[in-house]
Formats: sequence, C-alpha cells, structure tokens
Amino acid sequence: MKILVVEDEHLIANALKKGLEQEHYTVDLAFDGLDGYDLASSGDYDIVLLDLMLPKMDGMELCRQIRNQQIHVPILMLTAKSQLEDKIKGLNCGADDYLTKPFAFEELLARIRALGRRPQNTASEILTVGDLSINLSNYEVIRQKKIISLSNKEYSLLECLMRHANKILTKDQLIQRVWSYESDILPNTVEVYIRNLRQKIDKNYKVKLIKTVRGFGYKISE
Repeated sequence: MKILVVEDEHLIANALKKGLEQEHYTVDLAFDGLDGYDLASSGDYDIVLLDLMLPKMDGMELCRQIRNQQIHVPILMLTAKSQLEDKIKGLNCGADDYLTKPFAFEELLARIRALGRRPQNTASEILTVGDLSINLSNYEVIRQKKIISLSNKEYSLLECLMRHANKILTKDQLIQRVWSYESDILPNTVEVYIRNLRQKIDKNYKVKLIKTVRGFGYKISE
C-alpha cells in the first residue's frame, strides 16, 4: 500500500514516515498544500494522510481540489482541531475519516487498515491510451490483444505515464512518483527505463505511443 503524508511539521511527518515504513507501507511526504496536491493528483496513492493547517493551500481546500478531480483515494485528516464543526467541515469537503492530534500510532494504523478494507472505486480500473491498456486490478498490460510482460518498475512507470496521458512529465516528476527519490536514482535511470518500455510497448507497432518532448520530459499519447 502506498501512502501520501501531507504534513508541514517535519518532525511529525518524518516520524510518521518511519513508523509506517516499519509496517511495510510505502510512504511519500509533502510539506505544503501545493506539493501535496501535485502528488495526490497523480492518483498513485492508496491513502492520503492530510494535515488541516498547511502553508500555500490548507487541507480543506486540498481535499476539495482532489475530489474535484474525481480522485477517490481515501483521505484521513490529521489535525489539532477537535471541535465538532471542524470535523464536519472536513468530512463534508470529501475526507473519509478524521483523527485529532495527538493520537496513538496504533489508532492511526487501525484507521488506515479500515480505510484500506473499503471497496475501491472501480470506474478507473482500466487505463487506455490508443490500443494500449493496463488493467489495474490484475496488472495486465495489453496492446492489440497481445499481453506484454513488464518488470515491476517498468509497469509502475507505464502506469504513471498513462494516468497522465497527453501530459508531459519531467524526469524529476517520474523519479518522485515511481522511485520516490531513492538515493541511488539518477536522471539517466529514467532514460534507461523509458528505452526498455519503448522496446516492449512501441518497437513492433506502427504508432509510437511514448514520446520524448525535448527539454521537458516524456508523455504517452496517440
């Protein structure tokens, strides 16, 4: 399960990341609302832990923006505000649950597990670009009725591109979303994986879907 933590207090954010990773979750961090929105809008996460008081864009507005994009990821709000009115506002703007600081880490884990058990929205289980499709439920990649075998990272890279079909993604954005800024990842690593994907996705087909936009990055489109 991949979790996004949007929290401006670095000590709290890093403590959550450490604790959740010890529970075998994959965790990304954002320290303000704008970065949180950029990451959350990628659609790459299973749960978002969202602080209410954030710089640049507060948690309420970030939650509204995510829901306006028809992104149905479960959102758990974390805040020091315990008034009933604040809880109601958070839930009304699209949050799925609400946890007041300070909280026990075990309670946070229990709420994450509960949100993870909820039925997922199935409207976007299959991503399609041209004659290429990804089934998100069984990880099957098909082009012109032919199943294409990919490594885990190749699949994650292709899924990221297809979630942002027709949009340019920079190397840094791809590293952040696919590798989560692992220390040994360099920009040329993205080039290697893009080349590998092209060999499997485009080489034997007339229409090339994966495109390089020189000076900017990559996109997938018909």
